Amino acid sequence: MVLIAAFLGWMFDGVEMGIFPVVARPALQEILGTEADQAVGPWMGYITALFLVGAAGGGLVFGWLGDRVGRVRAMTASILAYSLFTGACYFAQAAWQLGLLRFLAALGMGGEWSLGVALVMECWPEAKRPLMAGIIGAAANVGYALVGVVTWVIPVRPDSWRWVMLAGAIPALLAFFLVLMVPESQRWKASVQRARAEPLRIVFGASLWRTTLLAIAFGAIALIGTWGSVQWLPLWGDQLVGKSFPQVKGVIMLALSVGAILGCFIGPWIGAVLGRRMAYFSLCAASLLSCAVLFRMVDSFGPAFVVGSFVVGAATAAFYGWLPLYLPELFPTRARATGQGISFNAGRILAAGGALTQGQLVSHYGGSYAQAGAVVTLIYVVGMVLIWFGPETKGKPLPE
Repeated sequence: MVLIAAFLGWMFDGVEMGIFPVVARPALQEILGTEADQAVGPWMGYITALFLVGAAGGGLVFGWLGDRVGRVRAMTASILAYSLFTGACYFAQAAWQLGLLRFLAALGMGGEWSLGVALVMECWPEAKRPLMAGIIGAAANVGYALVGVVTWVIPVRPDSWRWVMLAGAIPALLAFFLVLMVPESQRWKASVQRARAEPLRIVFGASLWRTTLLAIAFGAIALIGTWGSVQWLPLWGDQLVGKSFPQVKGVIMLALSVGAILGCFIGPWIGAVLGRRMAYFSLCAASLLSCAVLFRMVDSFGPAFVVGSFVVGAATAAFYGWLPLYLPELFPTRARATGQGISFNAGRILAAGGALTQGQLVSHYGGSYAQAGAVVTLIYVVGMVLIWFGPETKGKPLPE
């Protein structure tokens, strides 16, 4: 039940995140009253940045709540937040209103990840951690794939995007399932009985602050690559085909998502075989190479674009299988949700800078998503260096 709840929670989180890259261009065209990407691109950057900052705040708030009152209750609140505020986007009449509602929805999205990962890793045996990390990582990309299929069959246009956002309120029903059916983490219960949970003091204490800052950097590099560049592929494809193939965004989203599902199992598998640090280094190298080929060598929509999106999706999303494996191994039980939430989601603040940079670069390069993406994805070089300063945790039990 714990695994089902965490999988569904993160899958619907993926649906919520996947909706906006598909909806953004037609929504902003309708709200702004223009089809010019020089106007749409910067607003896409602003709203993406607001989303990322909101997710960072949600990771802190809901992660802390999960360590204080329990994983299940906090996760229920986070799912209600992201689903209801996504549905409220139906009523947005201005770009800033869309940005505000995405910020509020992101609070719940940021919290759900850390809580679901903590709950699963604390309830399943140690030997199953790589598999569990792959399943949790893949869940969001199953959500992305669902968005891709639906928007392929029913293309999103400026006159229909609001109904897509309204459908985003459906996951609120999952909250009732969580309250009624999912058991609380016994490891967490035992931990808070031994000592009062003071997660922020632990995470930023003398023995962990360096590890916490490195964990933030590892999450940030993966998130900058995704939100500062890869998430813009549907917009790029839409630009390339114009109005001749309105299903293009769904096709690209599906290719990215299927690749990402595969990548989320590959990431923790490499971590289990080669060690956590070598796995991260390898994923950075693969992401750098695949993004360079797609953004620098493909200039039209066709089979090469779709295959390139699949490969880029697999490489860049493999981090989201690696992170659920590695981050729980860095923090003790009574601070695990907070530590994970801060590490994964604080990186979103830096990723917000990547999204703003991408938006400004798109405008700078005259509406070229490819040239902007080629610049932003150089961030993976930083990850190839930083990972060697982090602790190697392969073969070690979760710290108590």
